[in-house]
Amino acid sequence: EVQLVESGGGLVQPGGSLTLSCTASGFTFENYAMSWYRQTPGAGLEWVGTTSSLSRSTYADIVKGRFTISRDNSQNMLYLQLVSLKTDDTGMYYCTNDDGSTRGQGTQVTVSS
Repeated sequence: EVQLVESGGGLVQPGGSLTLSCTASGFTFENYAMSWYRQTPGAGLEWVGTTSSLSRSTYADIVKGRFTISRDNSQNMLYLQLVSLKTDDTGMYYCTNDDGSTRGQGTQVTVSS
């Protein structure tokens, strides 16, 4: 059974940083591209970025230059580093398979002063 478990969310001030983690199990993680999506009050469910099995990453324009996806295939871990956070980044962040069809329970990020 595929399982994706996110962690690392929290409350942060505008301009702050967070690193989200995702623990993957139930499949051969190193063989698959992985993505991050988010559900925000203003935009609904939106794609954040995708990293290939070889760690080549692409990002949505709205987060490019601020968010970085990385992975540790030896630990079946996916990460999302968020910097220069804005209030519009507030939302539930999901670790997913490459097309977003399978996701974890999410971790909440709240950006507020």
